[in-house]
Order: sequence, then C-alpha cells, then structure tokens
Amino acid sequence: MKRLFWLLLGAVLGIAVFRRVSRAARALAPSGIASSVLDTFAGLAGSVRDFVDDARDAMNERERELRAGIGLGGTQGAQPEDNEQP
Repeated sequence: MKRLFWLLLGAVLGIAVFRRVSRAARALAPSGIASSVLDTFAGLAGSVRDFVDDARDAMNERERELRAGIGLGGTQGAQPEDNEQP
C-alpha cells in the first residue's frame, strides 16, 4: 500500500511539474514573448487613447468656459458689451 501511495504521489507531482515547465517554455518561446509584448502594447495604446480623449474633453470644456467668460459665444465679431446684463 505504501508503494502505491508513493507511486501515485510521484506521478501526480511529475505531471504537475511537467505542466508548469511546459507553460513556462511556451511563455519564453519567441511566439509567447511576442504575444506578451503585443498584449502589453495593446493595453498601453488603450490607456493612451483614453487619456487623450479625457484631455480633449477637458480642453473643450475649458475653452467653452473661457469663451463664455470673455463674451465670445461662438459668434464671430462678438463684443464684450454684447453680453452686458441690464
């Protein structure tokens, strides 16, 4: 019974080690490294795209605030006195 236990334990450990080594070998192969690099750059590109969109939205909002503050409502040739409150 003891021998069967140790035989099964050795087989299970051998399979587990083999699977981990195979997974590591695939990750370190050129195709695995390329895939990892592509995933990293795809994530980076998405982050940069989100940042640019947020910056563009903030820029447009600030420009609207500045235009409203100096009396330029988007009409060409507007004068500050055009927006005076009675």
